[in-house]
Amino acid sequence: MATTPPISSGHMTREERVNQRNAVLAGFLGWTLDAFDFFVLTFVIQDVANAFGKTRPEIAATVGLALITRPVGAIVFGLIADRYGRRIPLMLNVIFYAVISVLCGLAPNFATFVVLRLLFGIGMGGEWGVGASLALESASPRLRGLLSGLLQEGYAFGNLVAAIAYRTVYVQIHVAHPDNAWRVMFFLGGAPALLSLFIRAKVKESAAWHEHRVDWPTYRASIWKHWPRFLYLVLLMTAMAFMSHGTQDMYPTFLQRARHYSPSDTASLTMITNIGAICGGLAFGWYSDRSGRRRAMITSALLGILAVPLWVAAPGTLLIALGGFLIQFFVQGCWGVIPAHINELSPAQYRGFFPGLAYQLGAAFTAGIPALESVLGEHFSYGSAMAGVAVTVMLGVALITFFGPEAYQVSFRKHGSSTA
Repeated sequence: MATTPPISSGHMTREERVNQRNAVLAGFLGWTLDAFDFFVLTFVIQDVANAFGKTRPEIAATVGLALITRPVGAIVFGLIADRYGRRIPLMLNVIFYAVISVLCGLAPNFATFVVLRLLFGIGMGGEWGVGASLALESASPRLRGLLSGLLQEGYAFGNLVAAIAYRTVYVQIHVAHPDNAWRVMFFLGGAPALLSLFIRAKVKESAAWHEHRVDWPTYRASIWKHWPRFLYLVLLMTAMAFMSHGTQDMYPTFLQRARHYSPSDTASLTMITNIGAICGGLAFGWYSDRSGRRRAMITSALLGILAVPLWVAAPGTLLIALGGFLIQFFVQGCWGVIPAHINELSPAQYRGFFPGLAYQLGAAFTAGIPALESVLGEHFSYGSAMAGVAVTVMLGVALITFFGPEAYQVSFRKHGSSTA
């Protein structure tokens, strides 16, 4: 077993500050690039449908397939992270999902594509829990909410980068090679593998992991003692996942099918929503450092309900852009608090496993959202389908959070924080 690092006197050394920065950057970039690989498919659903002779709802269902297998990744990589440290599983995870993304672009048929999306879900499911625990265990408790918002909005930033790539790389290639432009988008997903080199060279294990690490028999024997808290986290994350996937995954399809925007305009409007998401995640993450996690989440969820009509029913492009900005400002405002909130609620020795698995089980339970919204949208209205889901789950998030626990700014160290 590795030697436990000495406890600091209460102030960060320069080396600790550098490692905190690198750990947060690694977690942010890992989630950004993971999200990029995930959202690429949402922009090219029609192209993939054409390539494999399938309908839009059938391809939309493959978006959900990646959600179904995410808990597998959370279990595998989370257990490794609690037992052997955060760095190694994070590096392996990044390489894994990058390789699978490239293979998706090489898929010769629909059956192969389906299998690869299932495998991609395993990689996506492993990244968040490991990256979040590494970053937040290295962070100052008084800045945990703000850094939580930054970390989580790597997801929105990944969506933004996917939209930029779609508007530039895809649009240009589509002119000359319309049948294969979607494949190039997946090839871009191989770039994250380079992040593993940064993690290996620049990131150290957190002192909190060293302090709380226990032997394997003890770990296995005591994990079931915390099942009530774990079930609450799964319930919360299911509602949160309904909220995010219900407002994001079919949004490009809504813009193209219901509002008749071109691919270029769709990408531009999606970019605006993700700028709103990043701003909201940082704003409410910062607010949670001052008001508490529950109050920030409830406020954000309830304000999000007010933005729904503008989001789906605005009459012109300017108001559509404003509605998209606001809905994601509040949706991801609520999400920006999540990494800090559920890591604070998780037992110290299971911080690599509990938050990630709860998060990914919640995501798996929402796997049918893209297909459901697609089917309803084809028969009724994409706007009505998305609005109904959004209002229902935002209210659910507010209620679940209100009646739930909070461990605001709890120390992750045994003997107090060294990151004051």
